[in-house]
Amino acid sequence: QVQLVESGGGLVQAGGSLRLSCAASGRTFSSVHMGWFRQVPGKEREFVSVINRSGGSTYYADSVKGRFTISRDNAKNTVYLLMNSLKPEDTAVYYCAGDSFPLWRQYSYYSSHTSYEYWGQGTQVTVSS
Repeated sequence: QVQLVESGGGLVQAGGSLRLSCAASGRTFSSVHMGWFRQVPGKEREFVSVINRSGGSTYYADSVKGRFTISRDNAKNTVYLLMNSLKPEDTAVYYCAGDSFPLWRQYSYYSSHTSYEYWGQGTQVTVSS
């Protein structure tokens, strides 16, 4: 089993930056593709980004492309989301998630929250205008 714990959320002004971390427990972390989702009240969970198990392949939602960067450090069992040029519409609870399927699949697969087996508790990001 893989347990995930997000951290790094907080309040930031528009245009600012924030780096989220997701610490994983379990020996299988390096075999798990890791994604980030976000959710605001009354809306469905929205895909943000995903990175494959080795860190060499990524996908980004159009809404964050060019502003956010996903990365991972398998030696530390941690995945990161660096968020630059933050906008008020980025305000949400951010969740990290893991998918144990070994092959790297298409964007449509990773953009669906149903593809992930493991989830963190979420961390709040609030961007003020």
